[in-house]
Amino acid sequence: MFDLSIFKEMSQKEKYENMLLMLKGILEGEEDVVTNLSNSTALINALTEDISWCGFYIIKNGELVLGPFQGLPACTRIKIGKGVCGTAAKEKETILVKDVNSFEGHIACDAASNSEIVIPIIKDEKVYGVLDIDSTSIARFHEEDKIYLEKAVDIINSYVDWNKISY
Repeated sequence: MFDLSIFKEMSQKEKYENMLLMLKGILEGEEDVVTNLSNSTALINALTEDISWCGFYIIKNGELVLGPFQGLPACTRIKIGKGVCGTAAKEKETILVKDVNSFEGHIACDAASNSEIVIPIIKDEKVYGVLDIDSTSIARFHEEDKIYLEKAVDIINSYVDWNKISY
């Protein structure tokens, strides 16, 4: 279904623009939340350069619980307000960390991770979780990544009914 070779020579911006269009295509008509989040992480992982982990944490019983992801096994639960993910959920703002070792309270789920971007998932002013993306490179993420990944979360939000998620 997907031929990633066509993206080989594209800039990251071009990949992001295509990713946004493809996200709409893979989410359209599918109502299962886990299916949509799984396909979303697979697409983001495939089209975002130099990342080591990409996944969702969903709020359940007042904490972030690991959801669909691409990468090595990860921390399964994160308290709201703790680490980069918990802080992004609490503050309802995207957090871009150039060097995770300088982020006070960083939770090292993967010792090789050096930079991170976390986008909160907010719908009708309620936080449902976060999209977390890590890289082994220092200062991997920039404003362009923030803009496009926030757009990706907006698209995902338009297709996902967070009240239907089940564990």
